[in-house]
Amino acid sequence: MKIDDLVIPETAACVAAREVATAYCSPALLNHSVRSYLWAAAHAKEAGIAFDAELLYVAALLHDIGLTKEFDSHTVSFDEAGGHVAWVFAAGAGWPVARRVRVGEVIVRHMWSRVDVEEDPEGHLLEFATSVDISGRGVDAFPAGLRAEVLDRYPRLGLKDEFVACFESQAERKPDSSAAAAVRNGIAARVAANPLDA
Repeated sequence: MKIDDLVIPETAACVAAREVATAYCSPALLNHSVRSYLWAAAHAKEAGIAFDAELLYVAALLHDIGLTKEFDSHTVSFDEAGGHVAWVFAAGAGWPVARRVRVGEVIVRHMWSRVDVEEDPEGHLLEFATSVDISGRGVDAFPAGLRAEVLDRYPRLGLKDEFVACFESQAERKPDSSAAAAVRNGIAARVAANPLDA
């Protein structure tokens, strides 16, 4: 499998999601978001998982927007904040209410420890892919050539330090958040050991 075998959808909503992520995310966080979609699409292709590419792409591009200063809520976890931003974004894109709810669910569920692929294929794929990109969990499922291509086209740009700093800040300010739980469960050590940064 090669990176060009993975189709990035070019619907108006996908183009706009990329524009929003580019405007608000750091270059490292933007590349993480794109890589998350690519890991998800590659896993789906390999495992034969049918998924909604537009829904997954928009969720992947916006899943960490709650970590940015403009959308960092002082009351809710970054994933919940991101889900709300995505709902508003999807309303602006003209999506029906049920689809707006779905994109928010996918974003919130990316912080779950596991998402049932039968119940929510897009949520499963984003949870799997973000785990690959942040902690390296499951990275060996991808051929070395594909990993090299993805990292060459979308380099990590110091993501590990930026990401841990974001989570530690979230944890300090929001001790009941998903980020705080991740910090307590050793996310920093897992990020430091990610073979994608080797």
